[in-house]
Amino acid sequence: MTLQTAIPCTFMRGGTSRGPYFLRSDLPEDRETMGQVILAAVGSPDARQIDGIGGATTLTTKVAIVSKAEPGQPQQIDYLFAQPAVDRAFVDWGPTCGNMLAGVGPFAIERGLVPAEDGETKVLIRAVNTGALIEAVVQTPARRVRYDGDTAIAGVPGTAAPILLNFADAVGGATGKLMPTGNALDRIEGVDVTCLDVCMPVVITRAKDLGKTGRETAKELDADKDFMARIEVIRRAASLAMGMGDAEGRVIPKFAMVAEPATPGGSVLARYFTPLACHEAMAVTGGICIASACKLPGTVAQGLARVTDAMREEVVIEHPTGTMEAVISMASGADGKPTIAAGGTLRTARMLMKGEVYVPGRVWAGK
Repeated sequence: MTLQTAIPCTFMRGGTSRGPYFLRSDLPEDRETMGQVILAAVGSPDARQIDGIGGATTLTTKVAIVSKAEPGQPQQIDYLFAQPAVDRAFVDWGPTCGNMLAGVGPFAIERGLVPAEDGETKVLIRAVNTGALIEAVVQTPARRVRYDGDTAIAGVPGTAAPILLNFADAVGGATGKLMPTGNALDRIEGVDVTCLDVCMPVVITRAKDLGKTGRETAKELDADKDFMARIEVIRRAASLAMGMGDAEGRVIPKFAMVAEPATPGGSVLARYFTPLACHEAMAVTGGICIASACKLPGTVAQGLARVTDAMREEVVIEHPTGTMEAVISMASGADGKPTIAAGGTLRTARMLMKGEVYVPGRVWAGK
């Protein structure tokens, strides 16, 4: 009788998130059993995750599943993201995660899925959850992944080697549309919102319309239960308007609020929700969506954001623990209206541990 099953994994920090990275071939074939294995590995459902390797928060309990693309596909790597709940036996396969994405390129190189070039290696990744294509540029001097460097990102102590993420196919990954409702501005539950689908579907509103300044800390917002309940009502109503169905129990669409920047170098101040808690920093995909709202006419960000009419611009997003820079490239759509051509950002990653994680044999006996 198999008492425990050992599964190879690499534990990595990707951006401001962390979790195990698996090869798809090391996990069960069917999605349902795979989900049970993931829950067992991270120790859910349990608020402490004492019986697994989860971090007891959604930001530190994320899973990346990586495989080599099928022959004939444009991408080199397929990246399937799993978001296990901490205190529920539930795995959300709907969204992707741009922070965990930062570790996919290094992981693929380390595991031999992509050969390293001398200097830097470009890895073309398909986000399986949304279908988006992303180019990750990884530093590989002497054909080895470099983790140390001088790049700092808010929410992570110290510095590390930069990883450039270019989202070339960013629009409409979840809904098929830049503006899923057909409008730059909608009024939902008595509040003006902009619903965008750029890298991540996000419902965006002005902080002042919710009685906030936008400068509140994540803990202050989380502690305001009436406020959190209100934005959840708005998010769920917006999800229906976006054609995404009832969002109860699901993490997409996300929710964000924006305000005028607080510093001379900022473009916009934002708070991003995951969605039942305020992000302590800023999600990569969500940040690119918020930055896109700043560049598009008629959105809730118009008049708040400090941006120009340049076709390519770095938008600096102020969040609870610092700033995130998103580079937004504009284009003219088929209807002549402005649209988003691409979005990108700099992240870092670090390999923390490589070995095996054990799950009870009753969950999965292995291949």
